[in-house]
Amino acid sequence: MNYHCLIVDDELELAETTSEYFNMFDVKTYYVTSAEECLQFLEHHNTELILLDINLGQDSGFDLCKKLRATTQIPILFISARSSDDDVLIALNIGGDDYIHKPYTLSILLAKVKAVLKRYGGQQQLETLAFGDVYIDRDKNRVRVKGKEISLKTMEFKLLCYLVENKNRIISKDELFRKVWGDVITGDGTLNVHIRHLREKIEENPNEPIYIKTIWGTGYMLEDQPL
Repeated sequence: MNYHCLIVDDELELAETTSEYFNMFDVKTYYVTSAEECLQFLEHHNTELILLDINLGQDSGFDLCKKLRATTQIPILFISARSSDDDVLIALNIGGDDYIHKPYTLSILLAKVKAVLKRYGGQQQLETLAFGDVYIDRDKNRVRVKGKEISLKTMEFKLLCYLVENKNRIISKDELFRKVWGDVITGDGTLNVHIRHLREKIEENPNEPIYIKTIWGTGYMLEDQPL
């Protein structure tokens, strides 16, 4: 069976309430309360997005995310009451696509989930993008740098595609939040981490990027020039 969203949260009442709310608005959602239940669910069902808590009783959402990333690129949005910068950075570095703080407003969370589902579902396009020695196959979600295929997370891929589509143009952070993440709730920290990861994967020297340029006080620009 196919679902739009899977909630993995050991707070049973919150998981149940969130699931019921999403289903009311035609976002087909299921919830589990442990890492084991999550893995069992995915053996028999499909989901387009996962909302993942960090604290799962005896289990860790971080460990579960690492296991999931070994086999899938489904968008994973962390939901947690933990608010330290270290937790956010760990979540994004191990494969999370965003970090949402508890307590959350159901209507805002639903809007964020719908935006991700819309952009993820509409990603298939028969088009190849290129700049310098970087080639992007949007149909197969593949990126090659100097002929070598690299691995990008879902939101990294979307961010790179948007930058390339708008190359040689200054793009504000607000525009990236709206066009890539589909909302204006995403913080600078999430964007900065994704930009850093892209630079590490496509730039010859990430500390002196020649492609993805920071426009201080405004946003970013992808300059199209050969290596």
